[in-house]
Amino acid sequence: MCSEDCRPIGFLLGLPFALLSLLLSLIGVVVWIIATLLICICPCCVCVAALVTLAIELIKAPLHVIRWFTKQIPC
Repeated sequence: MCSEDCRPIGFLLGLPFALLSLLLSLIGVVVWIIATLLICICPCCVCVAALVTLAIELIKAPLHVIRWFTKQIPC
């Protein structure tokens, strides 16, 4: 009997996709660093702030993917 958070099949099926999104999160880290430096140079750039928000969402992508897969597969 599984608890509500125990869904190993969903985790295993989502693992390859989480690894792909991990690559996206690495790109997000690079974008975040560059955008943060741009904000320090010119804080009046509003579009760079949106770029930082996008980069943070890319960094969180592997967690979102794993959570989505584990919710789709019943225990």
